[in-house]
Amino acid sequence: MAVNVESVRPYRADWRRGKVASWLTTVDHKRIGILYIWTSLAFFAVGGVLALLIRTQLLTPDESFITKNSYNEVVTMHGTTMIFLVVVPILAGFGNYLVPLMIGARDMAFPRLNALSYWFFLFGGIVLLLSFFAKGGAASSGWTAYVPLSTLHSPGNGQDLWILGLHILTIASLAGAINFIVTVHNMRTPGMSWMRIPLFVWTIVTYAWMLVIVLPVLSAGLTLMLLDRQAGTHFFDPAHGGNAILYQHVFWFFGPPEVYIMILPAMGIVSEVLPVFSRKPIFGYKAVAISTAGIAFYSMLVWAHHMFAVGLPIGLDIFFMLSSMVIAVPTGVKIFNWLATIWRGNISFDTPMLWVLGFIGVFTIGGLSGIFLAAFPIDWQVTDTYFVVAHLHYVLFGGSIFGIFGGLYYWWPKMFGRLLDERLGKWHFWLVLLGFNLAFMPQHFVGMLGMPRRVYTYHAHGLWEAYNMASTIGSYLMGLGMLIFVWNVIKTSRTGPRADNDPWLADTLEWYTTSPPPPWNFDKVPYVTSARPLRDLRRRLEETRGF
Repeated sequence: MAVNVESVRPYRADWRRGKVASWLTTVDHKRIGILYIWTSLAFFAVGGVLALLIRTQLLTPDESFITKNSYNEVVTMHGTTMIFLVVVPILAGFGNYLVPLMIGARDMAFPRLNALSYWFFLFGGIVLLLSFFAKGGAASSGWTAYVPLSTLHSPGNGQDLWILGLHILTIASLAGAINFIVTVHNMRTPGMSWMRIPLFVWTIVTYAWMLVIVLPVLSAGLTLMLLDRQAGTHFFDPAHGGNAILYQHVFWFFGPPEVYIMILPAMGIVSEVLPVFSRKPIFGYKAVAISTAGIAFYSMLVWAHHMFAVGLPIGLDIFFMLSSMVIAVPTGVKIFNWLATIWRGNISFDTPMLWVLGFIGVFTIGGLSGIFLAAFPIDWQVTDTYFVVAHLHYVLFGGSIFGIFGGLYYWWPKMFGRLLDERLGKWHFWLVLLGFNLAFMPQHFVGMLGMPRRVYTYHAHGLWEAYNMASTIGSYLMGLGMLIFVWNVIKTSRTGPRADNDPWLADTLEWYTTSPPPPWNFDKVPYVTSARPLRDLRRRLEETRGF
C-alpha cells in the first residue's frame, strides 16, 4: 500500500478542462506535453498505416497492390513520419509534462516559447502529410533524401514540401531544446544537484543539447538541396563541380546523433521504471548518468559508418569502425546496470515493467547487429539490404517505441488520474512483442540472402517469399496490438480506476503532487537530499509515526 506523501487531500485538477480556445492558447507545460503526446500518437497511426501498405505490397512476389511510384512515396513518408513526427516529438511531450514536475519547478523557463514549439511541430507535420496532394505527389527519394535522386530526379513539389516541413520541424525542436536546457540548468528545486536529478531528466537535457548541435547541420544541408532544386546552384551535382558525397557527410553527421536523440530519453524511461518495479535503487546511478553524456559525445564521431560503401580511404573506414564499436561501451554500461538493478529485486511484472524489459531485450539484439554493421567488411556485404532495415527497427522501434509505451503506462495515472487496464495492457505488450520479432527478425535473414531495401516488388526467390510473408503477418499482429491500446485508452478514460498521488510507490518528485497535478504543480516541494526524494520522505514519515 503506497504511503500518501502529500499532506493535503488529493485534488482533482481542472487544468485539463476548458473550452477549445483555452487549449489553443495554453502555455501550461502539462497541456503542451499532452498536446505533443496526442498529436504524435495520431501521426504514429498514420505512420503505422503507411507501414502496413509497405508490408502488404511485399506480402507476395510480383505484387501490384500499389504502384512503384506510390510505394516510393509511402516508404519515404513512413520513415520521415516515424522519426520526425513521432519519436522525437513524443519524447518532447514526455519532457514537457514531466521535467518541471521532476525537478520541482512550476513551469518551463519560457512558457510562450514552449507553446510556439508545439504549434511549429503541428504545422510542420501538416505540411509533410499534405505533400501527398502536391503536384507530382509526396517526396519519393527515401527518408535520407540522397542526391541526385532528391534533386535531379525528383520533379514536382513533393520534395520541396518535404524540405519545408523539415525546416519547420527543426525550428520547433530547437525552440523546445533551448527551453529544456534553460529549465533544467536554472530551475531545479533546492538540494537537487546534478547527481540528484532523475535519470530521465539527465537524458532529456542531453537530448536537448544534441538537438542544438546537430539540427543546424541538417538545416544547412536541406537548404543547399533546396537551392540546387530551385535556384540553379550545383552544390551536390558532380557534373557542375559539386559533390554528391558532401550531402551524405552533412546528413549523416546529423543521423547517428539523431538515433541517440530518439534512444536516450527512452533509456531514461527505463532507468526510472526498473527501480520502481524491482523495489531497488538504480544500480550505479553515477555510471548511468555519465554514460548518457558519453553516448552523446561518441555519437558525433561515428557518422561515416553509414558511408562505408562510398569509397572512403581504408584509414577512415578503420577509424569510424572503431569509434562505432567504442560507443557500445557506455551503452553496455547502461544495460549491465539495468540488469544489476533487476538482480535479486522484488520484481513486479506490471505492464510498464514488461515494456521496459522488452526494451532491454530487443534493443540489445539491435545493438549486436549494429556491431556487425560497424565492421566495414561485413557492411560492404549487407549495405542497402533488409539486414539494415532489421537493425534500424530493432534499435528504433524495439528501442524507442517500447520505451515510450513503458513511459505511457507508467505515467498515465499521473497525467490523467486513472490507471490503464492491466489485462489489456499485457495483451498489447505481448502482441506487439510477438509481432515485432516476427516482422523484423526474418528481415535479417532475407537481407543476408541479398534482398535490397527500398524495392517495391521481387520475384519468387527461394526463401524470400516465406520471410516476407512472415514479416507482413508480424506487422499486422503489431497493428492489432496497437488497436488494443486504443481500446484501453477509450475504455479507461471514464471507467478506469482512480489513481492516487503515488500508485507505484515511486521515488521521484512528480509523484509527490496530485494525480493529475494542479495548474501550479505543487503546494510545497520537499528539500531534496538524494536521487530518491520520495523514498527519503516516506522513511522520515515512518520514523516519525514510530514504524
